[in-house]
Amino acid sequence: MNKPSIPKGTRDFSPSEMVKRNFIFDTIRDVFNLYGYLPIETPAMENLTTLLGKYGEEGDKLLFRILNSGDFFANINEEFLNNKDSNRLSSQLCEKGLRYDLTVPFARYVVQHQNEITFPFKRYQIQPVWRADRPQKGRYREFFQCDADVIGSDSLLNEIELIQIVDEIFKQLNINIIIKINSRKILSGIAEIIGEPEKLTEITIAIDKIDKIGQENVNTELLERGLNNNSIEKLQPFFSVSGNNKEKISQLRKMLTNSPTGLNGIEELR
Repeated sequence: MNKPSIPKGTRDFSPSEMVKRNFIFDTIRDVFNLYGYLPIETPAMENLTTLLGKYGEEGDKLLFRILNSGDFFANINEEFLNNKDSNRLSSQLCEKGLRYDLTVPFARYVVQHQNEITFPFKRYQIQPVWRADRPQKGRYREFFQCDADVIGSDSLLNEIELIQIVDEIFKQLNINIIIKINSRKILSGIAEIIGEPEKLTEITIAIDKIDKIGQENVNTELLERGLNNNSIEKLQPFFSVSGNNKEKISQLRKMLTNSPTGLNGIEELR
């Protein structure tokens, strides 16, 4: 008789682990509530039309898709089946998927309930998400996210508040951390300066891996993602920005002189 098991990338939590996890979640909730954030919950599954196209090509591949109920083969296109066209088959077999994160469901929630919401709207969610990723140490297919967001305001005070929330949570958990801050506007400015504004997503995905795979491998990946050698060469000086925060901002300001978007991001960050 086979011993019962659970799917790879998932976990059971024992009573002692649940007590510890609940303590962490309760601490996070208390801080979120202290700053006036309101809790919401969204379903574990969303329509695939809501999820697809939001995470890039790689993210779409990591979505867990749910087979339609009943006779899901009833209306399948025979051509897709004979050609083993998995992408088109999947779209006909599956109309729903498990949520990949909490951000896209939150965006859907806001659009759907916008007439009931008072803006600016400050919400938090603590719920599980699912990704069809390769399980490895510290990376699971089912895990919890704790999100806090503000929508309906572009005030930088919101950014400060979110940083304070993160700092306060880890302080209460007695964990020493370093908070690193970036700016999408600066990243957009960099993409503009190197002549690849439409490839912002490809650039950020690649350079995000620099600490793991190194600068040379990042350059190789950028080439594979469609950037030309000239653009990659223009990107190299940005990898050498160093010093304290003030010095880094000063260097970036000079490098992004011809990008209004980038300069705006620098001013906000400063």
